[in-house]
Amino acid sequence: MGIWHPHEEAQLIEGCRNGSRKAQEDVFNAIYRRLLSVCRRYAKDDDEAKDILQNGFIKVFKSVENYKGDGSFEGWIKRIVINTAIDNYRRKKVKPVVVDSEMTDRVGSNMEDEQEDESVYQQIPVNVVLDSVQKLSPAYRTVFNLYVLEGYNHNEIAEMLDISVGTSKSNLSKARLNLRKMLKPLVDKISQE
Repeated sequence: MGIWHPHEEAQLIEGCRNGSRKAQEDVFNAIYRRLLSVCRRYAKDDDEAKDILQNGFIKVFKSVENYKGDGSFEGWIKRIVINTAIDNYRRKKVKPVVVDSEMTDRVGSNMEDEQEDESVYQQIPVNVVLDSVQKLSPAYRTVFNLYVLEGYNHNEIAEMLDISVGTSKSNLSKARLNLRKMLKPLVDKISQE
């Protein structure tokens, strides 16, 4: 079940379709914080995240008549906001690291050889991991977010970002490698306890 009762959600959707500022404000206030945290994952700072979210809501309210009721209204809005973040990424013309799939396979197998105790990573607070993700380059951060947090596969990511599947895989592998390096001091500390 979504964040709204079905009857309330239907009224909000209808109000948004009719241009009701009150309905738009109610939708905005109900999911603002949750979607701002999503935007922060794709932005370099809070100002950029707020701009992405603002632009996303503008798109939502302009295209609310296109919502067909397939899936939750909140999920539909989230998809638009994520697509707005991706558009922002593309507009900035951030160049992904381009490599062939052989190199991607080597990077992936090197990471598998490291075989660290994964349970140590589960002890790291989520906010520390998310802060570390923010420190990744825009290309690595975007692929990491889309793959790990949003659940897209490499084919979908490649199409969204106009990159090859190999580049998507490479950027994910390098993002994970960089995260391991950033989190290593904390992992070492946890392992010693």
